[in-house]
Amino acid sequence: MRVMHISLMMAVLFLSAATGLHAERVKDMASVGGVRSNQLIGYGLVVGLDGDGDQTTQVAFTVQALKNMLTQLGIRVPDSERLQPENVAAVMVTADLPAFSKVGQRFDVTVSSITNSDNLRGGTLLMTPLKGGDGQVYAVAQGSLVLSGFDEGGKDGSRVTVNVPNAGRIPNGATVERVVPNGFALGNSIRLNLHEADFTTAERLSDVINDTLGAGVAKHLDDGTVQVHAPADVSQRVAFMSLLENLEFRPGSASARVVVNSRTGTVVIGSNVRVMPAAITHGNLTVTISENPEISQPGPFSQGQTVLNQQSNVTVTEENKPMFLFSPGTSLEDIVKAVNDVGAAPSDVVAILEALKRAGALRAEFIVI
Repeated sequence: MRVMHISLMMAVLFLSAATGLHAERVKDMASVGGVRSNQLIGYGLVVGLDGDGDQTTQVAFTVQALKNMLTQLGIRVPDSERLQPENVAAVMVTADLPAFSKVGQRFDVTVSSITNSDNLRGGTLLMTPLKGGDGQVYAVAQGSLVLSGFDEGGKDGSRVTVNVPNAGRIPNGATVERVVPNGFALGNSIRLNLHEADFTTAERLSDVINDTLGAGVAKHLDDGTVQVHAPADVSQRVAFMSLLENLEFRPGSASARVVVNSRTGTVVIGSNVRVMPAAITHGNLTVTISENPEISQPGPFSQGQTVLNQQSNVTVTEENKPMFLFSPGTSLEDIVKAVNDVGAAPSDVVAILEALKRAGALRAEFIVI
């Protein structure tokens, strides 16, 4: 068997030609409209950094924030006093407030340095209000940071950095102070929003709901939304959703796509990708130039001088790669085998697929990210 020369990770994603043979749960394919997390953000201070804090001579607002905090705690710092703390860093605190969170519940937060502090290890976040997009405070965060990286250096300038030491997390570091309203219990219906919009999937989802709960209970509004009549009572609606999200149905097959990540060299080919009749040849032209120095000696008694001459040799080598033929309706397996047989390098794989697309022979959406 020919050794595969493709050094990139050839992520061949079988979106399954037999997708229709596998049933999926509703909860894995759709989300309930109005039930979502909410992004929160806040500005705070991390203290206790053992000299790794912000360089306050360059960052004025860290000192300003520290003075404001001390003032709120009853400590007045004279305006003439120039604070130069070495253990304090200004940070941004971000989090996702889970849906249905109640006052007093806790959730994780992420803390990231926003100035020139490059190591938050050992730091403690002081009480930080977290606001939503409407400017209201929905939670308060505080606690000791947990970091997965470190940054250490020696006096000679050597330095070792692992992962990201200027960002960390606080498990259960925020407490909910305000409930975010949602529309789950409003109206006489709920909406199921498909993660991947598809007309076939939407129709099959509404069909399985009607077959299980009765005709007319569900109807698809578009390729990504199915509306379902639901009980008005909240407790009954929760039981109804438990039944609904565990129903199984067969979603529609995925669209034919080829996705190329130009940064990592990853190629993902869907199983529905087909190739129309096409012939491809692939060969590499190698040009080798070598320099052979030659020393020319003068004849005896000729009064000449020794001369160094450069002799250049140029050779051209072209790989003898046979042309291979794609028959009508060639499948994913045939495409991968042909590309492997030709011994294509990572950049060549992308070039071959792009050339097929430009020639109109690749029946798939070609996406480069």
